[in-house]
Amino acid sequence: MTLRISRFAPSPTGRLHLGHAYSAVRAHDLARHAAGRFLLRIEDIDRTRSRETFVTGIEEDLRWLGLTWDGEVIRQSRRMPVYATALERLKDQDLLYPCFCTRSEIAASASAPHGPEGQVYPGTCRSLDSDVRARRAGEPHCWRLDMARAVARVGPLRWHDATAGWIAADPLPQGDVVLARKETPTSYHLAVVIDDAAQDVTDVVRGVDLSAATHVHRLLQALLDLPTPAYHHHPLLVGADGARLAKRNGAMPLATLRAEGADPDRLIASLRSGRVPIGVAPGKA
Repeated sequence: MTLRISRFAPSPTGRLHLGHAYSAVRAHDLARHAAGRFLLRIEDIDRTRSRETFVTGIEEDLRWLGLTWDGEVIRQSRRMPVYATALERLKDQDLLYPCFCTRSEIAASASAPHGPEGQVYPGTCRSLDSDVRARRAGEPHCWRLDMARAVARVGPLRWHDATAGWIAADPLPQGDVVLARKETPTSYHLAVVIDDAAQDVTDVVRGVDLSAATHVHRLLQALLDLPTPAYHHHPLLVGADGARLAKRNGAMPLATLRAEGADPDRLIASLRSGRVPIGVAPGKA
């Protein structure tokens, strides 16, 4: 029987709020109810926004909620050589190309279509010949996945969601996603599939807002010969106004709840039932 392993993998760009706690509880309980392992991973690849104080806060908040994790806390910022190796492997397969377009240039492009996560890169640099790429190599650029070529390379793929069942992977609508930038040598897409495989994660628990990304992740798993975990995309926790609990909506940080004397046992019980605790809503912090 396979040991069930789940993980909670926040980015240390702010304090945890109830939406984070809801996802953490679901991942924690999935593993614990199966006598499995629950891991904590810090996804701190965003060097401009990640803060060490937020890493400390994440651990404090989880302990306050009574959620314990197993083993070492993995830090993505310490695994850049691993991601670089995977990036070179994709380059060797002729599946990546350098893109010299700025964000403003892409945003201004009238030909840029829209996909499930917003504006899709129109492929401006995909057709640049090798001489032009070599001449511009010293300019700032990112590395994009040639999505159409990658999809053709692996053929039909699918992944399993605990609620929706088997889903055919369809990453094409997301266009040629970025897998690395100069200031961030890996992307969320690349790092997460490598780390889930390295940590033997069997079950990925995360919000339904990330289900579109799973199509890209399934493709990268196939290209890099990585295992595919089971996915559990849960509904997002919303406040009384129907808005999802998120930092931009003023979701109350767990640290504020703790400082105001909130009972973590009652809070956990509410989250396990899929409810926002009474009196706790976006905008109150």
